[in-house]
Amino acid sequence: MPGGRDLRDAVAIPVTDQVEALVARAVPQAAGMSERRFRSLAAGLTGAGLVCVHPSLVPASQLAPLLRVGGRAGFVVQDMTDLDEFVPIASVDVPQRPLYLLSGIDRGDTLRGMTPDAALPVIADAGRTPLTIGEGISWLLQDPARLEPGHCFMCAASRKPTARGSDARVPAIWISRGTGRDGIARRNAPKIGWCWAGNQHDWLGFASAAARRG
Repeated sequence: MPGGRDLRDAVAIPVTDQVEALVARAVPQAAGMSERRFRSLAAGLTGAGLVCVHPSLVPASQLAPLLRVGGRAGFVVQDMTDLDEFVPIASVDVPQRPLYLLSGIDRGDTLRGMTPDAALPVIADAGRTPLTIGEGISWLLQDPARLEPGHCFMCAASRKPTARGSDARVPAIWISRGTGRDGIARRNAPKIGWCWAGNQHDWLGFASAAARRG
């Protein structure tokens, strides 16, 4: 950790340019505000980092359709209508502001084949933090090329609380094959789905970052 492939970190893109990319993706409209007001939310964000959209501004379910990979729009699987009920796990502290920065992002390719339950301690031991589903989508809004066939990722920082702890599903983002309920029209589209916390997948890494800041 980090490791895998030679990935371009979105921190190389100036904050102002990232904000403009989000404007071009219609994020202000999803947030129900003017473009001018949206731009003002980035005030005070300085230095390098990925601009992340807080779920209080635009929930993950509304951010997902704004994704584009190869011209295909993102979508949420039919059996995850409760996506917005997935919140950061206890060990993850997300800045409480509409837009914030995430630095040192890695797709976690070296963790492919691990279960989410096993990967989280490895990420923590490396001094890193897993990404939430909103952060994963925010990353791909800036850099959709980070989602590749056979090289996709989980967002293990997001879980849905239950009376007994956490829902066993862990959000993930990958590329649809257009089979089953996805439908052929969604073939090659970015897909927000889930995997069981105790299951292994050799094509899903575990996205993580070095730090968050407001």
